[in-house]
Amino acid sequence: MSRRRHSDENDGGQSHKRRRTSEPIEIEDRLESLICRVGEKSTSSLESNLEGLAGVLEADLPNYKSKILRILCAVARLLPEKLTVYTTLVGLLNARNYNFGGEFVEAMIRQLKETLKSNLYNEAVYLVRFLCDLVNCHVIAAPSMVAMFENFVSVIQEEDVPQVRCDWYVYAVLSSLPWVGKELYEKKDVEMDRLLNQIDGYLKRRQKTHLPMLQVWTADKPHPQEEYLDCLWAQIQKLKKDRWQERHILRPYIAFDSVLCEALQHNLPPFTPPPHMDDATYPMPRVVFRMFDYTDAPEGPVMPGSHSVERFVIEENLHCIIKSHWRERKTCAAQLLSYPGKNKIPLNYHIVEVIFGELFQLPSPPNIDVMYTTLLIELCKLQPGSLPQVLAQATEMLYMRLDSMNTTCIDRLINWFSHHLSNFQFRWSWDDWADCLTQDLEKPKPKFVKEVLEKCMRLSYHQRIVDIVPPTFSALIPANPIYMYKYTEESNGTSLPGYAVAIAVSNAIKNRASNDEILTVLKDVPNPNQEVDDDGGEGFNPLKIEVFLQTLLNLAAKSFSHSFSALAKFHEVLKVLTESDEGKLHILRVVYEVWRNHPQMIAVLVDKMIRTQIVDCAAVANWIFSPDMAHDFTRLYVWEILYSTIRKMNKHVQKIQKELEDSKEKLEKLQLKRKDSGDEEDMEKNSDEEDGQLEEQIERLQEKVESAQSEQKNLFLVIFQRFIMMLTEHLVRCETGSVDFNTPWYKNCIERLQQIFLMHHVTIQQYMGTLENLLFTAENWTITSWPCTSSSVPCSMYLSLFCSPCSCECGKQSLV
Repeated sequence: MSRRRHSDENDGGQSHKRRRTSEPIEIEDRLESLICRVGEKSTSSLESNLEGLAGVLEADLPNYKSKILRILCAVARLLPEKLTVYTTLVGLLNARNYNFGGEFVEAMIRQLKETLKSNLYNEAVYLVRFLCDLVNCHVIAAPSMVAMFENFVSVIQEEDVPQVRCDWYVYAVLSSLPWVGKELYEKKDVEMDRLLNQIDGYLKRRQKTHLPMLQVWTADKPHPQEEYLDCLWAQIQKLKKDRWQERHILRPYIAFDSVLCEALQHNLPPFTPPPHMDDATYPMPRVVFRMFDYTDAPEGPVMPGSHSVERFVIEENLHCIIKSHWRERKTCAAQLLSYPGKNKIPLNYHIVEVIFGELFQLPSPPNIDVMYTTLLIELCKLQPGSLPQVLAQATEMLYMRLDSMNTTCIDRLINWFSHHLSNFQFRWSWDDWADCLTQDLEKPKPKFVKEVLEKCMRLSYHQRIVDIVPPTFSALIPANPIYMYKYTEESNGTSLPGYAVAIAVSNAIKNRASNDEILTVLKDVPNPNQEVDDDGGEGFNPLKIEVFLQTLLNLAAKSFSHSFSALAKFHEVLKVLTESDEGKLHILRVVYEVWRNHPQMIAVLVDKMIRTQIVDCAAVANWIFSPDMAHDFTRLYVWEILYSTIRKMNKHVQKIQKELEDSKEKLEKLQLKRKDSGDEEDMEKNSDEEDGQLEEQIERLQEKVESAQSEQKNLFLVIFQRFIMMLTEHLVRCETGSVDFNTPWYKNCIERLQQIFLMHHVTIQQYMGTLENLLFTAENWTITSWPCTSSSVPCSMYLSLFCSPCSCECGKQSLV
């Protein structure tokens, strides 16, 4: 306060001027707050709030029209769960100011074109839906909306475009019909019938080879896992049969019908879908997740059927709420539980189903996995009397269906359930799952319980897990995560080769020896490979690696940070020991050998070794597929390591490519600046030097990019080659022994391969020529003749799905 008074006295009218200039900003902020908050909880009715807000905005239109237009366009795109609230507001403003209504429609069309150009297809759907609902508010004329839909559907006649492009335009039309179908059919029934017949023909001929790969369950009982367009089409067909009567969408404009019906309507400007571009990235197809039906919620309101359009509307609105508020779990949970019309539906069942549907979405969920965990925890806290029971019921149902569940979805279920238990004192009725104790440990149910307990141990400690689980589950309790050091008297390590050197190395490390001193001590270790391979024996000494790394990690076994410090301090020694590919592979074997009872430690140490370039990504892949890891091949931590390794490789390539693009852009800007400048002769010397430096930098980065891409290609070659070898050996063994090849191991392996294709199809596409020539050929891979069942899709089909012109789902190739 004192500073403000001092400013008023000494600066004359300056402070008043500053206050006047800030006044428009305050008004703009107030307008934004009023618009964004309308429709939330209030002591007044929604209708009175809308009418009051329309009056406020009408009064501010002369001075703040552009700001109001920007805000309304933004909420139409970013707050789709309140769509009908904002369409009613626009309808009231249009009834009071016809010119503003026209300007808003034009602004929405411009925004729709921009979102499509920017590949923001999810937001574009919301804009199309908003325009449709403006027909109900008498802002847009129904014939012009039908004309726009006809232009959308005309995309299915285009040639040489990916199927996903046609899918999106069909989805944009179908998903808007619950809001506007009745109005359009009343005005243009003949045109709408023709439109729906065109869509029906397209849906009957479109390819759905992607469906088995995206299903959470391979079995269709008790709930079919339908392709999203097929399910939506069935819902729209039922809606049409019911004369477009829908009973769940909030329609506040009905209360203002007498006002809105007198307003003049606008025709949409002609809208032509932008042409397909090679860099366009369309939304991938998906499967509609179903877990509950009306029999699962016996008390209270009845859950709408799977082909009821109400089911689509409810799920779509819940998805929208999560999309809008996922960053704030408390707000998101509160918004979900205050869903309009919640008393007419079993809301808790819908929320749980939608959240699990997003969590299990393949190939990847819309948001990070932990978001769904924290959201469910928050929902349980807000509804402690009802939601935990629904969640427990859902968990039990998921457990019962593990046999037919996708392996990647089981991974996510394990991570969610263990994290959830850790927030509720690990309480669970384990005895209800005693049926898993009589099954083979490789079967999904006992494997699931074992992995859950292992994850719980990561979030707690070993003895706690022993205490919370019944004694009958002892076979599934993870081993005590202790270090397995072989050079000890207790383990009879004194008779092992290298024992004396191990003691010497241990003493040297304790005495703070340098890297050179450690290497000197290690010279005394005999090389068991010397007689076998005189040339390579000196470079690769497995015993030397075992002696040093076993001793080093034993001394640093106290914690992760101790281990990281040890690797950092003796990084030079480790680099010397792992100069060859065999050395890199053997160092990973040693890490596994000493920490085999502590999967988390193995994962973080491998991660650290990749980051510090002690081992490379291809070495990690070779190690995972090696016979040494056969016992743990189907365990979750192994695949977490491989997925993490692939991500690191991809990020490394992307980082260098970004640096190269930035350098090229910098050079281009520098040359343009010099060209625009009039003093070319004076700047010539300095600019030439600067250009030369940049060109040298670009050349170096180009070499780095090529080297990184070579490593990346080699990594995928290694992974797919190892998959081919293992799967082929399995098929041969099964055929020789006349046994069924479709074992739990096979299902796990084939679905892991499937997930890698799905997750990294864009990257794999770049190297498809090499992969097809070296690996995926009829000559060297009999996998192409495998039967295509719901549990096993041939890998050649994955390749054709993402890479051949006829059925590309990545949006990068063309349909023939």
